Amino acid sequence: MSDQTEQDKSRLATFLISVLNDWGISNTDKVTLLALPSGTKPRGIQQYQQGTPFPEDENVQARVDHFVGIAQALRLAYPRNLQGGKLWLHRPNRHFNQRTPLSVMIEDGLSGITAVRMRIDCSYDWHVDEQNHRT
Repeated sequence: MSDQTEQDKSRLATFLISVLNDWGISNTDKVTLLALPSGTKPRGIQQYQQGTPFPEDENVQARVDHFVGIAQALRLAYPRNLQGGKLWLHRPNRHFNQRTPLSVMIEDGLSGITAVRMRIDCSYDWHVDEQNHRT
C-alpha cells in the first residue's frame, strides 16, 4: 500500500468506512476492527469517513487490506442482494462455532479477520493454502 498516492489513501479510507457503515458496524467496533491507535475515540472515525488516510501502521494496513478483500468477496457472493453480505456477517455461522463472522473478527482480532476472509473468499483461502505448502 506504500506506493499509493495520498489521494488514493484518502479514497480508500472513505470507501472502507462506508463499507463498514453499510455492514452496520458501530464506530466503537470500527476502532477495534481497524486496530486504530490507542486513544482513538469512536467519534474519531468521522475523520476517516471524510478522507483522512488510515495510519501507516502495519497492523492497520493489514486489516484494511483484509476488509477490502472481504468486501469484494461479499459482493461476489451476493451480487443481487446488497444486504446479503451484511446479513452473512451478522448471522451465527457453523464454521465459527455458531458465532457471527462479525463477532469472530471483533473478538479474535487479526486472526479472526483472516479466518472470516478465508471463509468467504475462496481465492484468498487458496492463496494462503498455496503459501503454506511452499514453506
